[in-house]
Parts: sequence; C-alpha cells; structure tokens
Amino acid sequence: MNTAEGQSAPELTYIHKQSKVVSLQGKLEMDIAQLSAEEAEMFLKEYGIEEPSLSRMIKLSYDLLGLQSFFTVGPDECRAWTTHVGATAPEAAGEIHTDLQKGFIRAEVVHYTDLIECGGMNEAKAKGKLRLEGKEYIVKEGDIVHIRFNL
Repeated sequence: MNTAEGQSAPELTYIHKQSKVVSLQGKLEMDIAQLSAEEAEMFLKEYGIEEPSLSRMIKLSYDLLGLQSFFTVGPDECRAWTTHVGATAPEAAGEIHTDLQKGFIRAEVVHYTDLIECGGMNEAKAKGKLRLEGKEYIVKEGDIVHIRFNL
C-alpha cells in the first residue's frame, strides 16, 4: 500500500490469512534509493523507516511462500540459494545440483551470525561453531552449507 509522506497505513478490515500488507512511501523511498548508502541510512532514520520496503516485501513474500535462504561459500564466490522451510540437508543440496542430493554424505554447517561473530571460517571451526550434519538435518535460514558428496 503506497502512502503519502508522513501518512500512516489505514486500518484494514479484511486481510486473507495468506496475505500481508506492506505500507510504503513509494516516492520518498525512490528518492532515498538514489542516495549513497550513508545518506540513505541517515534519511531512513530521519523519516523513522527502520527497513526499506523492498526488503520487507521480499521477507514477507518468502514467508508467505514458505521459503528460506541458505548460502554456499567458496574461495571465489558466495551464493545464496532458496529452499522450502523444513528442507533436509540433502533436499537443500538438490537445489544446488541434483548430483549433490543423490550422492549426499554430510554437510558442514555454520550459521551466518556465528561466522560473522567469529570473524571467519577458520575461527568458527576453532570455536566449535562449524558442525557436521547428516541426512536428517533441517537447514535453517542463514545457514552456510558445504556439501560433502560422492557419486
């Protein structure tokens, strides 16, 4: 729902249980999107916008669709993958490539917040944050997963 600057979202009397409404100030956020990251952060704070509407829309869409993101990290690439909430490690591996699902052995898993908190993969491993998980492991939003497989 697009609202004017300073206008709050009106009270909604009916919302289907499988829908959500996001109130946004389209023109203002379009203008802010043209600014540098530092300037945009300052304007968002000034207007009391905690998070840009695009980010909120993406999160709500994922939630409504029952989707989540997990990551793979390598020496030359970091990539986000989408899978359904409740996916096992082999199912998540299948999102990357079907051969990874077929030959799944185990997954090395560290959560994104743990990786950032530790300062890197080696530090996370030294602090016991990197875990080996089997076929029954349920992948969580923000997991960084390295798949071990054999065909």
